[in-house]
Amino acid sequence: MKRNFLKISALLLAISLASCKYQKNNTIDQTDVRAGDEYVYGVHPDSAARQTKNKYTAKPELEQRTNAIREKLFGAATAETTAPAPADSTATAAN
Repeated sequence: MKRNFLKISALLLAISLASCKYQKNNTIDQTDVRAGDEYVYGVHPDSAARQTKNKYTAKPELEQRTNAIREKLFGAATAETTAPAPADSTATAAN
């Protein structure tokens, strides 16, 4: 029993020490071709990129298509899933 415990402990110790260097060599050094591009990174490292400020007009036909796909994947919506949350009964009774 003690012998098995020592073997398992040694194995766990070896795995834990090996995991410290996990993915140490799994990197790639490459140049950023868009380094300093305000459109991608914004004017400051803490600011939003210019491309995130784009606003697009809503297209109702895409909403219908999305709902059709959602229904095909997950089935038809039931009253339980689409019903609004019930109101607080104490608040309605006081009115």
